[in-house]
Amino acid sequence: MAAKQHETRPIHAMLRHSSRAPFLLSGALALTACATVPTESNVSATRESEAPADINAFFDEYDEASLALSPESKAYRGIRDEDYGEWSDSTEAAEDAQRDLRRAYLARMQTTYDPATLSPQDALSYRLFEEMSARSELLEPYRDYGWFFDQMNGLQSGIPAFLINVHAVQNADQARDYISRIEGIEDGLDTVRGRSAERADDGVMPPDWVYPYVLSDIRNILDAGNDNAVLEDFRSKVAALDLTDAERSRLVADAEAAWAQHAAPAYERLYAEMQRQQAIAPTEDGIWRLPEGEAYYDALLRYYTTTDLTADQIHRLGLREVDRIHDEMRDIMERVGFEGDLQDFFEFTRTDERFYYPTREAYLADVEGVIDAMQARLPQYFVTLPEYDLQVKPVEAFREQSAGKAFYQSPAPDGSRPGTYYVNLYNLNDMSRNELEALVYHEGIPGHHLQRAIQTGLGDLPPFRRFGSFTAYTEGWGLYSEELGKDMGFYTDPYSDFGRLQMELWRAARLVVDTGLHSKRWSRERAIAYLQENTPNPEGDIRKAIERYAVYPGQATAYMIGKLKIMELRERARAALGNDFDIRQFHEQVLRNGPVPLSILEENIDSWIAAETER
Repeated sequence: MAAKQHETRPIHAMLRHSSRAPFLLSGALALTACATVPTESNVSATRESEAPADINAFFDEYDEASLALSPESKAYRGIRDEDYGEWSDSTEAAEDAQRDLRRAYLARMQTTYDPATLSPQDALSYRLFEEMSARSELLEPYRDYGWFFDQMNGLQSGIPAFLINVHAVQNADQARDYISRIEGIEDGLDTVRGRSAERADDGVMPPDWVYPYVLSDIRNILDAGNDNAVLEDFRSKVAALDLTDAERSRLVADAEAAWAQHAAPAYERLYAEMQRQQAIAPTEDGIWRLPEGEAYYDALLRYYTTTDLTADQIHRLGLREVDRIHDEMRDIMERVGFEGDLQDFFEFTRTDERFYYPTREAYLADVEGVIDAMQARLPQYFVTLPEYDLQVKPVEAFREQSAGKAFYQSPAPDGSRPGTYYVNLYNLNDMSRNELEALVYHEGIPGHHLQRAIQTGLGDLPPFRRFGSFTAYTEGWGLYSEELGKDMGFYTDPYSDFGRLQMELWRAARLVVDTGLHSKRWSRERAIAYLQENTPNPEGDIRKAIERYAVYPGQATAYMIGKLKIMELRERARAALGNDFDIRQFHEQVLRNGPVPLSILEENIDSWIAAETER
């Protein structure tokens, strides 16, 4: 249910590592068994049925079948039909159904269509459907290795986040749908709790330090009683409807009753289970501790980076990039006349009050100013501009203590929900003024919002391309956008430019500590010490980051690997085209096909360079 940090969550996404499948299309959150699960017979019939002549109609058919299993995915897309008050099935059988559906359509595609006879764009769709399927299969052997609840994700915070941010209420019927979803929390949460308990008994659970965060999220919801975030949101949405006072009162009373009778007891049972698991949870942080943990981590690295880089290669790449960025930071030390070594400069920027905001309002005001300035300059660097609005929103109180520092949620295709840049202002001392510009460029424009808004608006492409994601591409673009801001003439304050390097250093160091934790068997303390020595980030920021990498193995390595590839391709094009190089057209080539694996991105750019050279 929770919005993706930068990408919509599929049905498996709450099932942790092996299910971190941003290119699956089933749904953002799994809950109760309301959707119809395909049986072996009707999946077989799907495989044998005649495929439409037009491959795009075939992909639309797949999308419709996949969406039928996920009311949440429909809601993310702004589809409000007869399933609007339902949750998706969270059982293992539902996961099997999604897998079998994808396999059936892959087989139909490969036996029906010849990519050599398709148009270039349709042939690319064919390849991408194969790539999406292959990536999902990479993680299939490890599907039971994931856990369901941690400090970053899980239904404990995903349920409120989905209802608040995705379930729109435009009339009384949709308010009833909201109440229906509150009622459905019980069965869904109990189902996932049971699956989590079974895995925990088999030793598959997060480290012990994760549980206080999860327990805190649950208590934040329960202890608020009828003033909890879900019911407050419901009252606010109902208050905006054109209803009589009596109608509003009835709706609110029904929502409160549904919460008390169904949701609250399920949350209490989950709380007890999380306490039980905490008492038996492991102390080791890396997934090397799981059976076949090394192979599992290798699969995750391939999945997220879309490359064949090994853990050792990624580790060495991180060390090299850390050294490069340190040298660039020393140049800024000279520019500002700082006396001392790099560690002294880190301590200065980490602790001096001038680098932090006194209030949330001041932080948000500067964010809006940076967005306005960037918005005015976009036409000089991009052909296609985002058609969807961007809003900035502080992370909600019920989850701000455990959530990441910043993330993005894509807009609804129909424009009913804008793209949203979430900024976590729980602790302003973790939100350096120096990093503000780079964060805006990454999460907003020209980063995730521009890329995802353009992607969502690619109406001629099949849905799996409009709404999917390859992490190295998507996060690589976000990190590339941070440096692009400098090329566009921003970061005029040297400390802000230092903040840009600080953010890039953060992504380089991730290569070191992620592989350290999950391949080289580093402890959490050793990983924290590495960041403390090599980055200027405050202690709270560092600790939260290492805790993220511990429960989200491999994902953080995609940022720098993707960014380096985009930079490499840009410089290749610049060298080949010379004075004919047009940065706007380069960006158009990167963005106009939506997310692709890095190898296909390279092919696309090389083809563009060849075509431009022959003109």
